[in-house]
Amino acid sequence: MRTRLLPLLIVLLAAVLLALGIPLAASVAAAQQQKVVVDRIDDTARFAALAQFVTDASTTSRPTGTDERQETLRRELASYYGVYGIRAGVFYRNASSMANAPDDWVLPKTGEVREAYDEALLSRRSHDPRQVWPWQRTRLVVASPVIRDGDVVAVVVTDSPTGPMRSRTLRGWLFIGAGEFAAMLLAVGAALRLTGWVLRPVRVLDATTHEIASGRLKSRVAAAGGPPELRRLARAFNEMADNVEDVLEQQRAFVADASHQLRNPLAALLLRIELLALELPEGNEEIASVRTEGKRLAQVLDDLLDLALAEHAEADLMLTDVGRLAAERVAAWAPAAAAKGVRLSGECPATTGWADPITLSSALDAVIDNAVKFTPEGGVVEVAVAADGAMSTVVVTDTGPGLTDEELARVGDRFWRSGRHQNVKGSGLGLSITRALLAAGGGSLSYEHGEPRGLRVTVSVPRSR
Repeated sequence: MRTRLLPLLIVLLAAVLLALGIPLAASVAAAQQQKVVVDRIDDTARFAALAQFVTDASTTSRPTGTDERQETLRRELASYYGVYGIRAGVFYRNASSMANAPDDWVLPKTGEVREAYDEALLSRRSHDPRQVWPWQRTRLVVASPVIRDGDVVAVVVTDSPTGPMRSRTLRGWLFIGAGEFAAMLLAVGAALRLTGWVLRPVRVLDATTHEIASGRLKSRVAAAGGPPELRRLARAFNEMADNVEDVLEQQRAFVADASHQLRNPLAALLLRIELLALELPEGNEEIASVRTEGKRLAQVLDDLLDLALAEHAEADLMLTDVGRLAAERVAAWAPAAAAKGVRLSGECPATTGWADPITLSSALDAVIDNAVKFTPEGGVVEVAVAADGAMSTVVVTDTGPGLTDEELARVGDRFWRSGRHQNVKGSGLGLSITRALLAAGGGSLSYEHGEPRGLRVTVSVPRSR
């Protein structure tokens, strides 16, 4: 979730910084250019003041005579060009030169210089030049009229290079970029802290939910920071988990107490049945049926008590040699399988896993018992041990009648038995008890169709703690 939220925050922060930085960069460029334009306006105004009193001028071509003021103007323009490298000139209305620097610079017939000159002839300063950006190699042209007795007698024109101005603008942009980069780093750091602060309780809640779903009902959400809403959610979740655990505990306690309390009356009832049987003819079918049902009821109560204890018990995990344990169970069940005419074989290489040895032995006993019980004479039951990634597995495959897809979905449910096997001894709780005992230690029990027939049962325990 953090990997999805953080890029969104970074994109938004970058958009905000760009929205602020781009206008600021444009403002810096405009300020630098405006400063240059103002300087050029001041310069042209000073030159116009000098040219205002120059009286010697030709109305046809270049001036034929000179005076002291004209020489002063020329020296000023030459010095100005020499110091700043800015071309400057004063041109009469007929476009002839009163004074200019450098000497070979003349008023062009077209272009920005001519447009500024023509605009100044209308008795007003030329418009501000267009914005020059750092990547544009253009020049700044400013023109001001020389007015004498209310008439425009000449125009002062300056043609400035923009290299220094563009360099200053670029330096300003670099400062802005560095500031934006530093602000972005700061914003990313703040976003990391913010998302961590907001999502930490969510991660803790997710982990605890997974633990509870895996059967560790004692897990609770640890106290953590975060927004008040998430802290309230964590407290509510803990309260809900406490209530659920209490309900399950009450249910287990009820089943255990009911099973325990019913055993004494049932034992007394079975004893009275035996006493009653002594007074009836030997071989009475009704009393034999009552005996069978009584014993079956006693077995159900014992299994219910075992199931309640299994769901409440905590696994005592230790590193166990699963292969050796499976080989022992195969050897223990081999006589029973042989007596029924079923061949029981095992391939049990040394494989370790974390499990409660007693629980794993009970699980293998239940699975092998069912396989032998439902495999017809002449059939085969195979037990194979393997290491499958993070789990160690014991696969028990038989060649019995197997189960349908609907039956396969229900196998392992409490008290469930296939309609085809109702006459086979059992209470329908053995696999439920086995599954509960395995789940307490992180193990599992799964069922599949055998090939070409039969049932394939897999007992899995984790290889690491």
